[in-house]
Amino acid sequence: MATKFSKETYLYWYELMQLIRQFELKAEEMYKMAGKIRGFFHAYIGQEAIAAGCMTATRQEDPFITAYRDHGLGLAKGMSPNSCMAELYGKATGCAKGKGGSMHFFSKEHYFFGGHGIVGAQIGTGGGLAFAEKYKGTDNVVLCFFGDGAARQGMLHETFNLAMLWKLPVLFICENNNYAMGTSIERTSNVIDIYKLADAYEMPSDKVDGMTPETVHESIARAVKRAREGGGPTLLEMKTYRYKGHSISDPQKYRTKDEVEEYKGKDPINLVLNTIKKNKFATDEEIAAIDARINEAVEASVKFAEESPWPDDSEVLKDVYIDQNYPFIVD
Repeated sequence: MATKFSKETYLYWYELMQLIRQFELKAEEMYKMAGKIRGFFHAYIGQEAIAAGCMTATRQEDPFITAYRDHGLGLAKGMSPNSCMAELYGKATGCAKGKGGSMHFFSKEHYFFGGHGIVGAQIGTGGGLAFAEKYKGTDNVVLCFFGDGAARQGMLHETFNLAMLWKLPVLFICENNNYAMGTSIERTSNVIDIYKLADAYEMPSDKVDGMTPETVHESIARAVKRAREGGGPTLLEMKTYRYKGHSISDPQKYRTKDEVEEYKGKDPINLVLNTIKKNKFATDEEIAAIDARINEAVEASVKFAEESPWPDDSEVLKDVYIDQNYPFIVD
């Protein structure tokens, strides 16, 4: 069975997607059963192929920015499971010093610019990141992720207009998992195909199967190449599915169990694993070794988080932006 991608690529995809999946399953366990993690928690489980395909089609220095379903993309960009789990625990060793929690992962070192809790706000910031890259004269391309719910925010349209006007090097990636929180797009928009929103701005766009890293990689690679060559932005609608609820407390009454099971039959991890086995890219023992390595890393991240200190009280007001010369405050 011939493949377009190498053995190394498939093994990378498998290991990355398994890391994301197992990390979040363990984090969910620590949230529900152990009560170690609090606040909001939005799992990426089911959408891992998008993170995997984006990574192989980009460079490390290409910035990523996303909404609050951010664990998977943060891990994909190279953030350590230790710093991510510690952040979920609210510990000082977390990637945001324990101040951000689940929705606000961040790592300048890994070119991961959040985790944003306000729906659609990261779209404008993503456009700003792309403006900065163009201003600095780099050929880096920003990948700006958002959900189907954010496609109804005004920020999207304002950013699309300026991004096309200035030909900014940015990919707008809608991870369309069918439900904005618990509401299907058919109930909120006359435009069912989100990628068509780009037509109003003469922006290149496409609908992509987001359940396989192969199709994700190919679409991202084309759009990145165009952006690096000065061709401006692209809108890609990645059709995907989340197996968990919108958040960890979501009862999921808006969809049937049969629908979820149907999509689980398209599980991106199983699809990649089947390709690996059919092409004999790895033996069962080698796959088991990868799984064991991931399990060890995830368990180690829990131990790291458990043993890490809480932030000191002196940290409360640190990292809060203040303009000392702000002229509009009257004593």
